[in-house]
Amino acid sequence: MTQPPHDEPTAAGPEELREQVEQTRHELGETVEALAAKTDVKARAQEKAADVKEQAAAKAADVKEQATAKAADVKEQAAAKAAQLKDKAGGLAHQAQPLIKDKATRVADQTRDKAAQAGRLWQEKAPEPVRQTTARTARWTRDNRALLLAGGTALVLWLACRRKR
Repeated sequence: MTQPPHDEPTAAGPEELREQVEQTRHELGETVEALAAKTDVKARAQEKAADVKEQAAAKAADVKEQATAKAADVKEQAAAKAAQLKDKAGGLAHQAQPLIKDKATRVADQTRDKAAQAGRLWQEKAPEPVRQTTARTARWTRDNRALLLAGGTALVLWLACRRKR
């Protein structure tokens, strides 16, 4: 038989001894259960797998939350950048408008000058009968616009129908 540990007092009587034995049995049972649990590899693996699964789910939720927050930030930044670009484009268009208008005015002036020059050249170089015939044709064309438009439309329709065949 073993001796009791030095730090525990010995029992004073049989009743106290029974209580100590019962307490020791209880502690020994818990120790045996803990040792049995440690030797059950399948149960420990399942517990470990459950722990890892919980950790992975928690980590996935954290990553999802971070990704959602980052996506919202990126979306806001993109919207702000788009607004800046829109404002800048509007400013550039506003700045370019006078330049374009000025260029169009110059081109129109040049075109009018060239047309006037061509008209003067026509007056100078064209023989009188050709000028008279041209003037009569221009007057007739102005006077008969509706007739010419109807004839042109009929010609286009005739060509379109002919082409489908």
